[in-house]
Amino acid sequence: MRRSTRIELIGLTLLQLATLASLTAAAPDPNSAVVVSRIFNDCPGSTLTITNDYPTCITIEDRNAGCIGFANLHAWRFSDNGADPLVFHNGDSFRFAADLSLNGTGDAEAGLQIAPWWGQADGRFNVRTTDGEIACFGGRLPFYSFTASHGLHYTKGTPIHLEIVYRAHGLSEQDPGTIEYKVTYDNVQYSSGVKSFDMGNPNEDPPYGLWGILNEARVGGHFQFFVGASGASGQVEAQWCSFEYESLTVGVQSQTWSTLKNLYRD
Repeated sequence: MRRSTRIELIGLTLLQLATLASLTAAAPDPNSAVVVSRIFNDCPGSTLTITNDYPTCITIEDRNAGCIGFANLHAWRFSDNGADPLVFHNGDSFRFAADLSLNGTGDAEAGLQIAPWWGQADGRFNVRTTDGEIACFGGRLPFYSFTASHGLHYTKGTPIHLEIVYRAHGLSEQDPGTIEYKVTYDNVQYSSGVKSFDMGNPNEDPPYGLWGILNEARVGGHFQFFVGASGASGQVEAQWCSFEYESLTVGVQSQTWSTLKNLYRD
């Protein structure tokens, strides 16, 4: 063993054990959902109808009131008290899914969301009615397009199953957080494969972390009603049903054990 005091060795070992504890911590366990309306509000007089029957379905309908603005944006978030959105952190690992359908005379986009700490509009697994594009983008999410990669287009009035799997791993350059996007449409399953997160902004660590979704994220879904493009009285209903949520435990990272092994070997 190299020249190292017993105190230094114990200190390093405790640091590794603390790292292990953080890596195996369970993500939040939601029992409800809350709706956050009018994040964008280009048509304040629109008729907004919200039905929150989580875990059965959440339905948000928006109807234009003669406005010509861009969009109204609404979201739902997982909760554990039925009133406040749950806060998800960089080291949380989880899987969630829902069946989405978009119906109506107007146009919109909607889907699942991992919104970063700085903005409720970002971080979308997005389905759009105007051109049928299905893509993942914004916030901390690695980009992926099911339309570009699989030729997949969404048709309004049909159900589509969306799923996100986030694993924090070691939250380092050698072992970054990963995400997988999944779609089931017309009984065919598609996957993005496992995508790695980039580092993010080192000036944000602390307090937000690096190499993952970052601390203080919000998880759920979004619905952006295209006000002007939907016509003076156009409407769209977004509905999410058949919710799935699972807190995942990330196993011990090989690099941690390798560090300990090398420490004792030297």
